[in-house]
Amino acid sequence: MQPPRAIVRRSTESWALQSALERHGLGPVVGVDEAGRGACAGPLAVAACILRPGDAKRFEGLTDSKLLTHDERERFATIIRRRALDWHVVLVDPPEVDRRGVHAANIDGMRRAVARLDVRPGYVLTDGFPVSGFGVPALAVPKGDLAAACVAAASVLAKTTRDHLMADLHQKRPEYGFDLHKGYCTPTHNAALTEHGPSEDHRFSFVNVAAAARGRSLDGTVAGVRHNGAVTVDEASAESGEADELVDLEAALGPEEYPGDAPEGGER
Repeated sequence: MQPPRAIVRRSTESWALQSALERHGLGPVVGVDEAGRGACAGPLAVAACILRPGDAKRFEGLTDSKLLTHDERERFATIIRRRALDWHVVLVDPPEVDRRGVHAANIDGMRRAVARLDVRPGYVLTDGFPVSGFGVPALAVPKGDLAAACVAAASVLAKTTRDHLMADLHQKRPEYGFDLHKGYCTPTHNAALTEHGPSEDHRFSFVNVAAAARGRSLDGTVAGVRHNGAVTVDEASAESGEADELVDLEAALGPEEYPGDAPEGGER
């Protein structure tokens, strides 16, 4: 189901699509986005957010969370939690990401985040790719976290929630430097993986984690690794390319989402 033709006022900028849908009786409009899709450690965070119609002035400057500074994200996150009509964040732990794959886990997380809202939405906006199964009409918005304020709000909630969790995880496992790279595939993180091997908070379906695990089990002994009762990696199968469920990040996420190693801040 597509919304009827509507006049979109340029002056409303990132609120234009939401406003057009609401004027045609298709609200409330929920935006959905995730953080941590390309990370090789930590949870995938998926957020759904419904902003109040006519609240644009309170969110001046809201945009894709990756384009905001840390302080700006924290400020907007506080405003969003206080002012939003409804919001919810779902966390998908590494074992589920490994078992289902990043994309499938992400889509299911989006459905769960929307389903757990107290306010039933009339329309869902997703960032970039189409997702079905919400029980209401949905529309994929190219660069949605730039084009739609409710998607940008969801990206801020997902990003700040995940960053806080990775900071807590750093206190538990300081040797990996999670406070610096937030679990993304940076040179510093890969060096820590080489030195210490992967932890239970890593995603063993990612090739760099699987490579670091080849000669080291989680207790530090030299052995094959079996994770989630499903993924087995040993020296022979890894070197021959026959290891089960190993993810090529560029193939899985696409060149636009995975241009290479993330910068040290994990901001991609």
